[in-house]
Amino acid sequence: MPTSDPLPAEDPLLATDLAVITGNPAVPTMLETVCLAAGVRFAAIGRVTDKHWTMCSVKDQLDLGLAPGDQLVVESTLCHQVRTCATEIIVNDIRQHEVYRDHQIPRRYGFRSYLSMPIRRPDGTFFGTLCAFDPEPRNLDDQSILQMVRLFAKLIGDTLHTEDQMRLMRHELDQERRMAQVQEEFMAILAHDLRNPANAIRAGLRMLARRNADPETASLISLMDAAAQRMTDLVANLLDHARNRLSDGIVLDRTRDGSLAEALQQVIAEFRTISWGQEIRARIDLPGPIDCDRARLAQLLSNLIGNAITHGAPGRPIGVVARTSEGMLVLTVENEGRPIPPDQIPGLSKPFKKTGDRPSQKGLGLGLYIAAEIAAAHGGRMQVASDADRTIFTFTMPLDAA
Repeated sequence: MPTSDPLPAEDPLLATDLAVITGNPAVPTMLETVCLAAGVRFAAIGRVTDKHWTMCSVKDQLDLGLAPGDQLVVESTLCHQVRTCATEIIVNDIRQHEVYRDHQIPRRYGFRSYLSMPIRRPDGTFFGTLCAFDPEPRNLDDQSILQMVRLFAKLIGDTLHTEDQMRLMRHELDQERRMAQVQEEFMAILAHDLRNPANAIRAGLRMLARRNADPETASLISLMDAAAQRMTDLVANLLDHARNRLSDGIVLDRTRDGSLAEALQQVIAEFRTISWGQEIRARIDLPGPIDCDRARLAQLLSNLIGNAITHGAPGRPIGVVARTSEGMLVLTVENEGRPIPPDQIPGLSKPFKKTGDRPSQKGLGLGLYIAAEIAAAHGGRMQVASDADRTIFTFTMPLDAA
């Protein structure tokens, strides 16, 4: 009868396999069907190893007292022979069987009819048995009964295989999540540590510009400063991306204090300074205070203008409009140039996304992602319209915070 031994420490998958069988809602129906079709009063699924027979699920009308998790020494069961001989056991009447009529196990448990089918995973690995017996003789060699029991055994083996695959996928997913976490933390550290050298380079360039009035040198310094500014913007986007991923969203500091119009004008002035030859036509019409994070919306505009300069037609003007309309803040950035294919528009706001028609794209594709995240954090949204004449990015946000 069942032992009180704990699940063997050398078999760490036993608890998992037991949970798969006990957690399968179809198993009790299978066992009840076997009992009804074969006319037996005991049917069970057992996991069989070289040491233990472990009860996984049972339909017991004989009150033998076996429950899921109970174990028997494997040599005390006929399932041991199913495992070692890799064969089925089908006996209608033990007393008439030349092999088992004097066997001690039928006498110990008091059964005369007995059926045991091997359960294997699809790769042939032996799991255990689906067994059934009764104290009275039964016609267990009926082919319809045997086919049904074999089918049930196969279904159980397939279920175990599916769970094995799911367990492997969960393990791989956990590893990927851990790796992603490490990458996000590395990105945050990298972006944080790059800020100081980037700022030092720009400070040094400004000092050189003040000391040297030579036009050729001044032009070179301006170009270098523009490159350093791009690097600074990239570092800021990397840091924002990392913070966003690690803290589940961009954190805003919303207030009505200060002028959003001034913050946006400052961004435009900076681009006019660092982007030689690039015309930016701006119309900022924002009367009164606006409840928002001014620094974040300035960053949103900076990313949109930077995107327009990078991907717009060289030498063609960029249009910026900020206004209020019907209870909404509306901010648009427009550029001429090659249209964006419609099927690529949904992916524009994904980080590290480079569209197929822009092989020379600079940066990491974070600018539009950060802009979209800032928009979402404000309860607003980003929209893109693009045709042969122009591409327009539009940010809209309710003026009354939810």
